[in-house]
Amino acid sequence: MYLAINVLGIAVFLAAGWLLSHDRKRIPWQSVAILTALNLVIAWVLTSFTWGRAAIEGAAAGFNELVSVAWKGINFALANWVGAEGVDPTPVNFVVSALLPILLVVPVFDILTYIGFLPWLIKWIGWGLSAVTRQPKFEAFYSIEMMFLGNTEALAVSKLQVQRMSPARNVVIAMMSMSCVTASILAAYIQIVPAEFVLTAVPLNCLNALIVTSMLYPVHVPPEEDIIVTYEGVDDSEDADGAQSRAAKEPFFSFLGDSILGAGKLILIITANVITFVALAALINKILGAIWEPLSLESALGVVMYGPALLLGLDTSTAWDMSRIMGLKLVTNEFVAMGQVQPHIGDYARHYQAVLTVFLTSFANFGTLGMIIGCFKGLVDKERNDLISKNVGRMLLSGILVSLLSAGMVGLFVW
Repeated sequence: MYLAINVLGIAVFLAAGWLLSHDRKRIPWQSVAILTALNLVIAWVLTSFTWGRAAIEGAAAGFNELVSVAWKGINFALANWVGAEGVDPTPVNFVVSALLPILLVVPVFDILTYIGFLPWLIKWIGWGLSAVTRQPKFEAFYSIEMMFLGNTEALAVSKLQVQRMSPARNVVIAMMSMSCVTASILAAYIQIVPAEFVLTAVPLNCLNALIVTSMLYPVHVPPEEDIIVTYEGVDDSEDADGAQSRAAKEPFFSFLGDSILGAGKLILIITANVITFVALAALINKILGAIWEPLSLESALGVVMYGPALLLGLDTSTAWDMSRIMGLKLVTNEFVAMGQVQPHIGDYARHYQAVLTVFLTSFANFGTLGMIIGCFKGLVDKERNDLISKNVGRMLLSGILVSLLSAGMVGLFVW
C-alpha cells in the first residue's frame, strides 16, 4: 500500500507543477516525460549499484580539494579561521565555509573561461544534454554545473551568460538554483546522515530542477537565442562572413583583478542578504510566539508539509515527524534539520532514512532565497532583478517540489 502511495505522490507533485504553472500551454511535455524517465533510471542505478555513487563521490572529492586550497589563502589572511594549518574541514562560521572560497573558485573558473576551456565544455555538454532532454543548451548545462559548484558559485562563473539571457530565462535559472548543493560540504552531510542517499540526491535534484522549472515557468527559447556565451562579446554564433565574432580580450592580469574584485563584491552582497532574510524569519517567529507560544514558521510549515510527507509512502505518525523536520529545514537550513535527526536516523526504517535524507539534501530554504536574490543583484540589471523578485514564491515552491520529487523517486526503490 505504501509503495502505491509513493507512486501516487510523484504523480501529485508533477500535477502541482502543472496546476501552479505560469503558462500551462507552453509546458514542454515531451521534455518533462524524458527527464522523468531518465531520473527514475538514475534513482534505480544509484540505489542499486556502487559504481554510480563512486563516480559522484570522486567528483565531489575533486571540488573538496579546490576548496581546501582556498582555505590556505583564508588562513593566511584570517589566522585559525580554518584551523592553524588552514586545512580544518570545520571552519568557524557560514561566511568562511560557504562564501570565502568564492574568492578562489570564481577566479579559477573565470580563468578557464578566459583561456576557452570552460566555454568549450559548456558548449558540448550543453549540446549533449539539450539533445537528450529537449532543454535549452545553457539550462541543461547549468543543471550539472550547480550539482557541484552550488548556487552562488555557479551563478558567479556563469555571469556572462545570465547577463545576456532574457529576463524570463533568468527567472528559470534563479528557480533552478534553489535545488543545488555545494560539493565542498557533501563531506559534512555524509557525517550526519546516510552517505548513499546524500550522493543519490545530488544528480536527481539537478534533473528534477529542469522538470519543475519547465512546468512552473516554461519559457520558449528560439534557436537564435539558444546560444552559449563564452566571453565578453563572444558567443557561439557566427557573423555574415561565417566567422565567429570575438571582442578583443583585455590583458590577463587586468581580467584577473576584475574577477577577484567581483568575487569580493559578491560575497558582501550575499552576506547582507542572508543576514536580513534569516533575521526577518526570526522576527516573524517572535511575533507568532507572542500571539501563541507554540506557534512558529517551522510549526506552521510543518502542518502544510504533512500532506506531502504522507505522499512519500510514510505512515501517519512518521509523516508528522518528517513534516516538522521539513518545516524546520525550510525556515532554517539543512544543517539544522540534519543535526536534529542525527542521533536517531540510524534507527529509522530504511525507507524513511532514504526519503528524509534526500529531501534534506538541498539548499531550498528562506535563507537561500536571500543568497540567490543577492547574487543576481550583483550580476544583472534592474529589469532582470525585478522579474526575479516578483517570482520569489515560485522560487521557493520550485525548491520544495524538486526535493519532494527526488525523495519520492528514491523512495520507490528503497524499502
